[in-house]
Parts: sequence; C-alpha cells; structure tokens
Amino acid sequence: MYKKLSVFIAACMGMAFFGITMTSLGSVMPQISQTFGLNQIEMSELIVFLPIGILFGSLFFGPIVDRWGYKYLLIISSLFVVLGLEGMAMLQNLAWMRIAILSIGFGGGILNGLTNALVSDITDDKDRGAKLSLLGAFYGLGALGIPVLLAFLSKHYPYQTVMQYIGFFILLCVVYFFVIGFPKAKQSQGFPLIAGAKLLKQPLLLILSFVLFFQAAVEGLGNNWTTTYLGRVGNLSGEQALFAFTFLMIGLTAARLLLSVLFRKIGERRLLFGSILIALTGCAVLMFVPTYLGASIAMTLIGFGLAATFPVVFGMLGSAYASLSGTVFSIALVIALLGNTSVNYLMGIVAEQWGIGLYPVLMMISLCAMILLFTLSLRAGKKNR
Repeated sequence: MYKKLSVFIAACMGMAFFGITMTSLGSVMPQISQTFGLNQIEMSELIVFLPIGILFGSLFFGPIVDRWGYKYLLIISSLFVVLGLEGMAMLQNLAWMRIAILSIGFGGGILNGLTNALVSDITDDKDRGAKLSLLGAFYGLGALGIPVLLAFLSKHYPYQTVMQYIGFFILLCVVYFFVIGFPKAKQSQGFPLIAGAKLLKQPLLLILSFVLFFQAAVEGLGNNWTTTYLGRVGNLSGEQALFAFTFLMIGLTAARLLLSVLFRKIGERRLLFGSILIALTGCAVLMFVPTYLGASIAMTLIGFGLAATFPVVFGMLGSAYASLSGTVFSIALVIALLGNTSVNYLMGIVAEQWGIGLYPVLMMISLCAMILLFTLSLRAGKKNR
C-alpha cells in the first residue's frame, strides 16, 4: 500500500536531486580546474563524464522499474549521487574524480526518468500533465540551489564543505524513501526487454521521442552556447552574460509552476503549441536585441517556452503505454539525450564554419521541427487508439 501524496513528495525530492546533478559540476569546475591544474581540453574531457553517466542511467532505469518497482532503485540512484558529490569534495586524484562525476551522472540519469515514470503511474490522465509540470519545477529548484548556495557560502566555506553537506542532506532524504510505500512493479513475472524492443516499432513513441530530441537540443544549446554568443555578438561582460543566462532556468521553473495550474484549464495541445511560439519569440529577441536587457528577456521567454514539452510528451506517453511506462520513458530520454549531444556538436561545426551568430537560428530550426513532429504525433495518436 502507498499514499499518493507521500510518493509524489519522494518523486519531487528525486527530481530536485537530478537538478543538483546538472549544475553541481559546472558550479565548482573553476575550483576543480585550479586544484588539478587543468587546461581547456582536460576540462572538456572531465565534463564529458557527466552526460555519459546520464545516458547510461537513462538506459538502465526503465526495464528495472517495470520489473522490480521504484523504491530501491530510487534509493540506490540517490546514493550514487551522494557518493559522487562526496567524492568530488574529497578526492584528490583525477582518475577517481572522473569516477565521481560518472557516479553523479549515472544516479541523476536514473532519477530523471524514474521520477517522471513514477508520477505518471500514480496520476490519472486528467491530472498527469499538471503533476508532471509541478515535478519539473523541482528540477529547476535543485538546479538553481547549487549555484545560489555556493554564491552565499563560498565566502565562508570552501566548496568541498558545501558539497559534503549537500550530500549529507540527500542522505537524510533517502531515509524518507525507506519508510514510505511505493507502487508495485508492473511486470513482476518477467524482464520486459522483448516487449521494450517491440515498442521501437511504435510510430507514436518514436515521433514523440523525436519531439524531445529537438527539445533537449534547444535546452543544450541554451545551456552551452548562450554566454559565448552574448559575449561575442552582444559584447556583454562574462558576468552580464552569466546573469542573463540564469533567466533561462528562472523562466523554465516559473512556467512549470504556472503550468501545474493551467493544465487543468487549457488543453495540452494548445499549451505546447503556444509554448513553442513563446520560445520562438525569445529566439527572435535574442537574435535582434543581444543587449543585457534584451538577452534577459529573451532567455526568460525561451525558458518559459520550453517548460511544457516534457510534461506534455511524458503525459501522452504515460497514457498510451501505461503498462511499460518505465521502459517507454527510458527510450524517450535516450533519444532526447542524443539530440542534446548531436545538435550541440553540430553547433560547434556551425560556429567554426559560419560563426556563432547562427546560434539563435539553429534553435529556431529545432523549435520548428518540434511543431512539425508534434502535429504528426497527434495523427499517430488517433491511429494508436
């Protein structure tokens, strides 16, 4: 037996932990670089262990939760994050530091997919989008928490101490996971690999997964190229570019809190199309007004516009494939991560060949692809019924 509210709180904690994993490394990378004397190439080689870990975690979680349930994998993945944070704080060996970062990514990748699948399973079709939006807001809170804490505490404590206490806080939350009940496994009689392989032939799943492919691509572009673009095209200082960039996450978090209410009043189709149009507007502002004020407004609009996609798509997938929601979310997230990686790599080639000024254009192309694919998914959804 389980209580939906207790399980939802646990999922929100897990999603906040995923937010922590996404910003923990970037927040302390300058200090780590100084400690180990890393150059730019060595820093890049170290950073890549985070997305590698997230990719493996995203592959791993789906069939596991469908076969054995959520409780112990939620606990184990949280412990991977704790071990990684503590290792990042205490280890003085670069090889072990790579393992610590891989551990953070692996645990975070599991937490991201697991918490979305868990919330999808404990809610009905009417409330699924709203609850997934509220869950997504906790990602933003976790992601903003690390840099804010470091900004306030770095004057008094070394980053290692801050990271250790964050790890200890997560460990306390794991105790809560132990004492509450969770939904039972959906495929208790067998490992759902064969059924999962058959899902790859489902048009609806593939089309919606590629909506996430381009969504993750836009998020990745925003996270990785905004400050460079604003510095070179807008001539902003590093501090101004960084402050303007933070509005991406502020817009995303605020929108998901608002969407948790709007989902009950406005249809998911209108929300998604409207959100993408807001993001396109933000890209246009970023292209034509790359000043500090213009960039801050643009990043807020882009973050606001990106907020609806994951809740809408996961809500549709959770409704269409309820019996294998973990495996379905695993497939979708892996495709999304491939979009993040490949389009960011493409942006590097574009910037080298034609200049960083095309950064907003590539974002707009990705957003238009999302509109086209989501329109196709609505037709595929009718055939899937």
